[in-house]
This record gives sequence, structure tokens and C-alpha cells, in this order.
Amino acid sequence: MSTIQHLILPQISDIGFPVQRLLPTAKIPAVGPFVFFDHMGPARFASEGTEGDVRPHPHIGLATVTYLYSGAMMHRDSLGHVQRIEPGAINLMAAGRGIVHSERVPADIRADQVAVQGIQIWLALPAEREEMEPVFQHYPAEALPTLTAEGVSLRLLIGSAFGLESPVIAYSPTFQADAELAAGAILELPPDYPERGVYLADGELAVEGEPLAAGQLAVLAPDRTVRLQARTPVRLMLLGGAPLDGKRFIYWNFVARSRERIERAKADWAEGRFVPVPGETEFIPAPWR
Repeated sequence: MSTIQHLILPQISDIGFPVQRLLPTAKIPAVGPFVFFDHMGPARFASEGTEGDVRPHPHIGLATVTYLYSGAMMHRDSLGHVQRIEPGAINLMAAGRGIVHSERVPADIRADQVAVQGIQIWLALPAEREEMEPVFQHYPAEALPTLTAEGVSLRLLIGSAFGLESPVIAYSPTFQADAELAAGAILELPPDYPERGVYLADGELAVEGEPLAAGQLAVLAPDRTVRLQARTPVRLMLLGGAPLDGKRFIYWNFVARSRERIERAKADWAEGRFVPVPGETEFIPAPWR
């Protein structure tokens, strides 16, 4: 039996900057609690104007994670947080019952024509946390545990794996790791979680001898150690966790266990009932109007 149960190819789009979307798909709506996975960029933006800025928009029922490979973004939210995101750091925003945020390209990144590139993911909150008070947490790169072995450099972003434990809040059993391998290096992914995925951001990789191309997400068979071997220098995003505690509906920026909750969030946004981001006057209009 193949180690790769499903091979997900990216859906490429332009939302003001190039994005490769891996999750969700019709066959694979989630890997562990991960219900959304975008590889954004690399993109350079005009030195003047708002190209690439993501105006204020709402979320419910999920936790968002922004992790940059290069460049920077400026986060602002309806709780009043203003936080610059830089490579290696983690922003975790648990939307719970509802939050609004914006992500904008900083002026120095525009002026210096620095490429912005990174991973944006959503984790569905477990049922008992779905309506929690919203929370924002920032973790600088130096706060995240690392592992260095022969030809392998790994940073654990969320959860527990490889003998490491991240300080980032994990609302359900999960892990996410950023790994770089030199050509020929080997990394063994243990069977700690029933659902696991390997995303190849760059390079050429073999998963138990099967080729994985850049931009592809391999969803792995459970209950076995998986040998990852770099054919060239590679960068990987490893993720997984326990299966979701039930079906989730996703509409626009909303994740919920019922369609009724989605409809209520749609009405709240359309009628201005979400708390706004302080100092922001723009917003993304509801796509259904």
C-alpha cells in the first residue's frame, strides 16, 4: 500500500497576490484540524498604494496562523492588537464567536521591494471552543523550539512532535513544523498522529521513495513512520493531528458545525454587528450581496 494516501495539487489564483490553495478539497476537507492551507507569494508590491493589503474582514469558529518565509505583514484586529509578522514568528488568532482583522504590507517592505511569501492556515476549533472569546497571541521566532540534525533544520510551530513542544496554544491534538533539508538528507516522520500531511514548498522530495513535487501536499497513511528524503535542498511544512470532532461547514471566512451559525455570521457582517478594527475604515464587502 502506498504511503501517500492522497496527493493534492494546488489550485492557483490571484487575490491581489498569487496564492496556491491546498485545503480544503472535495475529497480531503481537512488534515487533522487543518481545514484551510494557502501558500501565498512570493510577491513584490508597488511602493505606493495598497496593492496586496487584505482589508478588514471577519472570522468565526477557527484559529488562523500566518507564518512567513520572507517579507513582513502588519496585523491589526478588533481586539486592538497591532503586530508586525516577520519570518519564523507565529501569529495565532482564535476567532471563536467572532473577530475582525486586516493584514497589510508594511511601507518598508514595499519601498525595498522585498518579496512576501508564506503559509496561511486555519484550524477548526473543537466544538467546546467554537464560541470562545476571541484571542490573539504572537510568538517570536526565538520562542519556538528547534531541532538540528545532519542536513536537517526544523522549527516546531504548534503542538508536540520530534521530542519538542511548542509554546503556541493548541486547542486540539495537533502539530505543525517548518523543516529544511539539504540534498540527500533524511527526516523520519513518526506516527504520533492519525492524520498527517507533508507540503513541499520548494525542491524535490521522495516520500518512502515516491516523488513529491514542489507545490504538492501528500496526505499520509496512518500508523507508520514515514521516511522523507531530499533529492535537492527542500523546504517542507509538516502538519497533522487528531481527526475533527464532526463535520465543519466553511463559507467565505466562517467555519462552523451548522449552516445556521454560518447564516447568522453572514447577517452579522452584512448588518455591521461585528466589532470593527480600531483606526480602520475600509472593509471587505460581503461576497453574497
